Amino acid sequence: MTDDPTDPEVACFEAGIKFGSLYHQFAGTPVSPASAPSLARAMEAAIENQPHCREVTVEVRTDELEAALAESAADYTELTGRFLDVEIVVEREGVEVVSRMAMEDGYPLMRVASVRNR
Repeated sequence: MTDDPTDPEVACFEAGIKFGSLYHQFAGTPVSPASAPSLARAMEAAIENQPHCREVTVEVRTDELEAALAESAADYTELTGRFLDVEIVVEREGVEVVSRMAMEDGYPLMRVASVRNR
């Protein structure tokens, strides 16, 4: 028999669910420098609809996007984690979790940045 998860553990789980949803829902979406801002806002709005989600910030790394397009004959590419910096704030049962995704050693790493009681 195991103990029930704590409120901070459940809040961290919720943050992970939000990142899984964000990444796998939007990976592969066609993106260009012109469409990047509206795609970022759509991603934020979609994830903010989920329970316990207080705030989502999506920034498209346009420098990386433009570099990828410079090597391509197309004027768009598929969205991947290498083009995104994301912060998701979840609040559940008085616990705030800030989680982030950013490139680290060539990989879009998702991690919990902070957990605190509100």
